[in-house]
Amino acid sequence: VMSRYKITFQPMNITVEADASAPEPAHDGKPGSILAIADAHDIDIDHACGGVCACSTCHVIIKEGVNSLHAAEDDEEDMLDNAPGLTLDSRLACQAVADGSCDIVVEIPSWNRNEVSEEH
Repeated sequence: VMSRYKITFQPMNITVEADASAPEPAHDGKPGSILAIADAHDIDIDHACGGVCACSTCHVIIKEGVNSLHAAEDDEEDMLDNAPGLTLDSRLACQAVADGSCDIVVEIPSWNRNEVSEEH
């Protein structure tokens, strides 16, 4: 059983290492969640509710490694029902915690990236 794994964030194509046996302490989201890992590496995933599974703004699509994530709980399923662009491999980044059995590729959908728009 692996515990160290890589998580790649698309479309930025940033890969970071994570360790399921020593989860990232979370300011927002569950410890070791995709959101906690992203936050720890300054990768911006919008999360309006502060990572407490009370909205669907941190909706991400798991492109690879979905089976290594702990199953979604009812609260997460209920929130995902409200998410735009829902897919079978959609998860809330604040709730999705990997077991480290394989690497993961996460797509942050375009509506979920805090695009910095500069107006002149």
